[in-house]
Amino acid sequence: QVQLVESGGGLVQAGGSLRLSCAASGRTFSSYAMGWFRQAPGKEREFLAAINWSSSNTAYADSVKGRFTISRDNAKNTAFLQMNSLKPEDTAVYYCAASRIGWLRLRVDEYDYWGQGTQVTVSS
Repeated sequence: QVQLVESGGGLVQAGGSLRLSCAASGRTFSSYAMGWFRQAPGKEREFLAAINWSSSNTAYADSVKGRFTISRDNAKNTAFLQMNSLKPEDTAVYYCAASRIGWLRLRVDEYDYWGQGTQVTVSS
């Protein structure tokens, strides 16, 4: 069993930056693929970014490509999402997720464990 805890959300002005962290419990973090998703009120959960177990491959949704960067530190059991040039439409609850299969996973149903989410609000 893996537990994920997100942190780093908050209120930021448009054009600003935030760095989300996802701390994972357990000794198998380094073998998992990690992903970041978000969900705005009344909308489905949306894929944002994914990284494989070794950090050799990443993938991004078109809506965040060039603005968001996913990374991980396996020694610290932590994944990150650096978010730059934030826009009001980025406002949502942001979730990290872990997949027992270590290569890139892009769909919600491909992930086995989820964090509780952290709110990101971007004001105009």
